[in-house]
Amino acid sequence: MENTVAYAEVPTPVGPFTLALTEVGLVASGWGSRERLAGRLGLAEVHDSDRTACAVAELNAYFAGELKEFATPVDWRLMSGVRLSVLRALHRVPYGTAVTYGELARLSGSGVPARGIGSIMGSNPIPIIVPCHRVVAGNGLGGFSGGEGVETKRWLLTHEGYLQPTLLDL
Repeated sequence: MENTVAYAEVPTPVGPFTLALTEVGLVASGWGSRERLAGRLGLAEVHDSDRTACAVAELNAYFAGELKEFATPVDWRLMSGVRLSVLRALHRVPYGTAVTYGELARLSGSGVPARGIGSIMGSNPIPIIVPCHRVVAGNGLGGFSGGEGVETKRWLLTHEGYLQPTLLDL
């Protein structure tokens, strides 16, 4: 099997978002440029809009409020061990809900303490689709390293209906 990656850059309400897809599925995503993701992946780039079209359409539908569950396959091959267990468990957390760091630790069966779950969330290579924004602290939102930080997390959770809009959102 070849190991190539095709990129798509998508404008979103929370900033420019890049998707990276291998032959298997979505391997990375994040805020910022293609070059930023490419440096982390080390895979040969191909220009293949057919490969990225479904993921782009789903991301656009998500932000339009028309999609609650992504069908784009995830390529988990670059992850392993407890990180993989935690991120697979996170991938099953449904739209419009949230779990605490401790709850995700239990759901994953990884034995990782809540603080370690926070570190894994901070290095999640596939935000939004593997929804680290749905992991909250027991006493508040917790942190977020994507986009504009906690404000992006707040926006995503409000978009999904987990949080009520504030006066600033109206």
